[in-house]
Amino acid sequence: MKHILNRREMLTRCSSGFGFMALQGMLGSQTTLAAQTHFKPKAKSVIFCYMSGGASHIDTFDPKPLLSKYAGKPMPVKIERTQFNKNGNVYPSPFEFKKWGQCGMPVSSIFPKVGEMADDLAVVRSMTSKVNEHAQGNYAFHSGFPFMGHPSAGAWVSYGLGSANENLPSFVVLNSAGSVAPHGGVGLYGSGYLPAAHQGSILQVDKPEPVRNVKPRESLLAQRSRLGLIKGFDNDFLNKTGGNTEIEAAIKNHETAYRMQSAVPELCDLTGESKATQKLYGIDSTDKQTAGYARQCLLARRLVERGVRFIELSCINEGIGAGNAANPWDQHGALEKGHAAMAHQVDQPIAGLLKDLKAKGLLDETLVIWAGEFGRTPFSQGSNGRDHNPHGYSIWMAGGGIQGGTLYGQTDEFGYHVAENKCDIYDLWATVLHLLGLDHENLTYRHGGRDLRLTDVHGRVLTPILA
Repeated sequence: MKHILNRREMLTRCSSGFGFMALQGMLGSQTTLAAQTHFKPKAKSVIFCYMSGGASHIDTFDPKPLLSKYAGKPMPVKIERTQFNKNGNVYPSPFEFKKWGQCGMPVSSIFPKVGEMADDLAVVRSMTSKVNEHAQGNYAFHSGFPFMGHPSAGAWVSYGLGSANENLPSFVVLNSAGSVAPHGGVGLYGSGYLPAAHQGSILQVDKPEPVRNVKPRESLLAQRSRLGLIKGFDNDFLNKTGGNTEIEAAIKNHETAYRMQSAVPELCDLTGESKATQKLYGIDSTDKQTAGYARQCLLARRLVERGVRFIELSCINEGIGAGNAANPWDQHGALEKGHAAMAHQVDQPIAGLLKDLKAKGLLDETLVIWAGEFGRTPFSQGSNGRDHNPHGYSIWMAGGGIQGGTLYGQTDEFGYHVAENKCDIYDLWATVLHLLGLDHENLTYRHGGRDLRLTDVHGRVLTPILA
């Protein structure tokens, strides 16, 4: 299906970004989606479960039995320089693997609940990164570039698809139980050179006020009068500055914030969710980190139901093996204890999310991503940790157009380097955009004399994992 207007043509005809946003609101959710996709989408929303710190692939979704044969011995192949370069001997996984589902997918014993969903997962075992440091790795994964200043994937999705709910932002980041942004900070959710309205909005989902000052301090009529006055001044300033996108975003954010006063409290109020549903996610867990992450997962489903385009979830600090609030999967020591704790935190909530989406008929139109910035080495750091490994690791996707029960690519017999179907972050985002109905080569923004895109000059759609 060829669309009447591409993104640039639409912006041109509307004369300014703000005019375009107003048009989006007038179009309504389905029309907005159809008008801006390059072809029919399989998915309408993305839930991004980001495993900050670098989860070990050989301890989660890529078993390597050969490591047991060489346990405690020097690596029989050349070792690349690592982040800290304190490399030990071969370190087999302390966890057992079991085959799950009709597909027989091997999954680590630390993910028994996610393992139950194996027939819905497509595990990419051949992901790579060009960097092996957390902040650079996080920026590279989120934006395609290992430094700040470029739009996050969530911002690109918001820009490409627009908003399907005028009462909520199109790109939302969920925090709970003290979780924070990964190394690199909130710039990981930034809009870069895209209009500022597309940056991620952070919701502290277990706070009395998920968004600061969301509870009204005066009557809605008084607020409406105040907003009208402010908007008049802002529009005058906007005209004088020639359509500055940050001013446009400020104007839009005033209106969005006004409407969020009722939308956000209603969103975060889980009293209408059955005890069975809350139990499915693990909100009743005695482990505060599991309960906290469960709340994020349930809120993610509720955001999908309300048309939010891109939702990113945040892992919670366990404080084990060098892993801290910004990178809780980072076990340079005590990997067995740290990875077991982190997996326990997210296993039931993520599995509950997949089951709930499936039961409600939402999984087919919701793309769920599980990924971190890199993997970990097959040899030890110290006696019981692993260093960063960008040369080959695993991520998985489920839902919206994904062929479940699929394994794609592989690492070598040590789990060190990619041996087959090498992938990178650009391939992942090309695939995600494709499933959302967007051609990654044509979703561009003119900046600095170039047509820039999320996938830079790279990227291919991973067609073997598509349904």
